[in-house]
Amino acid sequence: MDLAFTPEEQAFRETIRAWVKEHLPPEISHKVHNALRLTRGDMQGWAKILGKKGWLGFGWPKEFGGPGWTAVQKHLFEEECALAGAPRIIPFGPVMVAPVIMAFGNAEQQKRFLPGIASGEVWWSQGYSEPGAGSDLASVKTRAERVGDHYVVNGQKTWTTLGQYGDWMFNLVRTSTEGKPQTGISFLLLDMKSPGVTVRPIRLLDGECEVNEVFFDNVKVPAENLIGEENKGWTYAKHLLSHERTNIADVNRSKRELERLKRIARAEGLYDDLRFRDQIALLEVDIVALEMLVLRVLSAEKSGKNSLDIAGLLKIRGSEIQQRYAELMMLAAGPFSLPFIEEAMEAGWQGDAGAGALSGFPGGEAVNAPLAANYFNLRKTTIYGGSNEVQRNIVAQTVLG
Repeated sequence: MDLAFTPEEQAFRETIRAWVKEHLPPEISHKVHNALRLTRGDMQGWAKILGKKGWLGFGWPKEFGGPGWTAVQKHLFEEECALAGAPRIIPFGPVMVAPVIMAFGNAEQQKRFLPGIASGEVWWSQGYSEPGAGSDLASVKTRAERVGDHYVVNGQKTWTTLGQYGDWMFNLVRTSTEGKPQTGISFLLLDMKSPGVTVRPIRLLDGECEVNEVFFDNVKVPAENLIGEENKGWTYAKHLLSHERTNIADVNRSKRELERLKRIARAEGLYDDLRFRDQIALLEVDIVALEMLVLRVLSAEKSGKNSLDIAGLLKIRGSEIQQRYAELMMLAAGPFSLPFIEEAMEAGWQGDAGAGALSGFPGGEAVNAPLAANYFNLRKTTIYGGSNEVQRNIVAQTVLG
């Protein structure tokens, strides 16, 4: 197992670093480094910059318009983007549904949908979870009934992340009630501007409306939007979930946030507190261990070996680490992490670091204001993408037998 990068890979890293430094808007980088609110324009703007370069689909093979990078190059690209303060690529299009369309879609579907994903022009949403089907995804009840050359869709999805921005949605729908629950599910692509689609935001504990309910009332979807075969959607869904869970681990973002935690601890006078430093050290050890696990997978792929299917394990550790660094940041800022006032943020107060009535007090910097909200928001990470309790069972069955 060789975890060292080759000279060619190091040169690739330098190329990526220089390009990102030149093209990443500084105002966006500032927001990311300080956990300030990103607008749709911020997120999609960076996606379009990457799309113009041909790097939004950084994991795509050349035959579909991607750069055809190796697993190591993809890792280095993600790391350099994260460390530079680039927004995380919204994964639903380029990371999740695109590989499904490539693997199971027909040539016409690939020609129709992939260009809009690659350019960043089309925003995709994920239609998986339902009120009674979260971790038990096989229990989806949203119904799609074939009527002539269309499907008629009725039902509800929930926890649809950033669904208020969605142009298209990839949907798990029930097309049969016979046999096992998994055997009656199909994978359907749905235009969210279609009549009968209603998106209702859900306000969360942090004050944001990051997730949504989506209702379908006799929504007509052309049958040509069915991916693969009817009632085979469970197979396609599992293919997608492996990409989602690996993406959730996001060790590169954790490395960046570790440095932010250290900055906050220094500013608050806690960096010299041995007990708090111990917690930072423990977190750093776990982040390094997670990175080594990722590099082991990359090393196996480089040598042509089949690495273990550990997407669930990456998701478990990555999500727990995200919760820990958010908690430590909040504790470091103390009561000054609380004043998350949405109206003030919208008026620009959050972005005015160092100004306002609280500046001049330890912890009073404006960049500390969202820390408690971020802590509450990241409680989700051990639940979404398949709850960690369920993932531990899957890992046990896969790895231990």
